[in-house]
Amino acid sequence: MACPRLFLIDTFGFIFRAYHARARSGAPPMRTSTGKPTEAVYIFNNMLRKLAKEHQPVYMAAVYESSEPTHRSTEFAGYKANRAETPPDLLEQIPHVRRLLEPCAFPFWNSLNSRRTT
Repeated sequence: MACPRLFLIDTFGFIFRAYHARARSGAPPMRTSTGKPTEAVYIFNNMLRKLAKEHQPVYMAAVYESSEPTHRSTEFAGYKANRAETPPDLLEQIPHVRRLLEPCAFPFWNSLNSRRTT
């Protein structure tokens, strides 16, 4: 008997991949009629649908990084030193991705302390 599949989604990893995939393709930014950015939300949704269709996991959970300092950042001050600031139009889309997951009944877990944050 096969064990049920559990997929933990690296939510910020997927969001950044979605946002930068559109940028690398050279396609123009996706916007609503009022000018709100939507490409990361749209592509993130497509990534999840493809994952679910191809692998058919029984369980999926969206995992987020903690806003608290991690052992990596306290032990190694240069941990994120080479990372560029998150673009403002991407920051605008993160709450929309979270709302996208809510109707799917995705649990949200803080990866550091494993507390459910729904």
